[in-house]
Amino acid sequence: MRKTVIASVLALSMFTTIDMESAAASAPVPTLPAPTGGHAAGRSDIHLIDSSRPDPWATGMKVRELMVSVWYPARRAVGEPAPYVTPQESESIIRGVPQLKDVPPDTLAKTKTYARVDAPALRRKGGWPLVVLSPGMTLPRATMTSLAEEFASRGYLVAGIEHTYESVATTFPDGRTVTFEAGKGGQTPELGAKVARVRAADTTFVLDQLEKSKRWNRLIDETRIAMVGHSVGGQSAAHLLAAIQRIKAAVNLDGSYNPRTPAKPVEKPFMMIGNPRQEPNTGGEKSSWDLFWPHVTGDWRRWLTVTGAEHMSFIDYAVLQPQLGLPKYPIDGERSIKITRAYVTAFLDLHLKGRRQPLLDKPSIDYPEVRFW
Repeated sequence: MRKTVIASVLALSMFTTIDMESAAASAPVPTLPAPTGGHAAGRSDIHLIDSSRPDPWATGMKVRELMVSVWYPARRAVGEPAPYVTPQESESIIRGVPQLKDVPPDTLAKTKTYARVDAPALRRKGGWPLVVLSPGMTLPRATMTSLAEEFASRGYLVAGIEHTYESVATTFPDGRTVTFEAGKGGQTPELGAKVARVRAADTTFVLDQLEKSKRWNRLIDETRIAMVGHSVGGQSAAHLLAAIQRIKAAVNLDGSYNPRTPAKPVEKPFMMIGNPRQEPNTGGEKSSWDLFWPHVTGDWRRWLTVTGAEHMSFIDYAVLQPQLGLPKYPIDGERSIKITRAYVTAFLDLHLKGRRQPLLDKPSIDYPEVRFW
């Protein structure tokens, strides 16, 4: 009898192990679109501490801690692929979506990326143009990886800023993971103004630290800096373009404006790309884009929308969500990422490298989804 019980326990244990292994084997392994430029890409993560100010979102925190990912052209693709997010960050993201309750919590941590951890950097006389990335509210900096890897492969150094407590989860090198605190009371003009101030301070601090760094300073051309943001990061890019002299050009990816007018007119090159709900409103109540646009007064400006796009169509979630079993958007995720890469890279090549870009002059037969306003 005792032998039978032991055998049954062993059998149950064996089958449970097999079931667990089978479930793990069948779990999705998300994959991002490969970058298309001519350079291999490296990535390094930096932990920065601003001791000059307390954290604006966490009571009792006397310093502001930030995580920054830096993507860059590499001499060769050596080393481990850079992790997309940490297991803790993956769990926070997945557990926040009820439809993903059956998806293993570490799934996003296994996402296939193409930049290699601390790969040897490719140096260039005068340095590479710098692109600062700012993600949306609750979204980790990782959600802009498809763009970051593309830009690095095309000859840009890219700094993705994690705005701590504005992301669903941020993991620091010592293993701590902090979660979302900003804006729990809902979106208000006061919150929007505070987010704009916080992101301005974060961005200024990161630019200062990169310029002071012996490692990064020699790789950056400080005279050629642009900012690209999604959602709240996009509206922040617009506000910071007028406020921070070092930023020469900016792109807003589907970010609504809050506040709805900049403190100063936006006179530098600026482009907005959004979903169809961001199209000009010719009747009725004006949208935040309608109200902001008259304050964009520079000689070079563009207002574009993408037919079939949704709010997440401009970042990695456009391709990752369907891979996890979530519904697809009207426009295919691979297609929307291709469009975003094409137009934003053209913008950067024009304004940071001085290369003429006919794609930005008028509608293209290659991208009929993109509408000019």
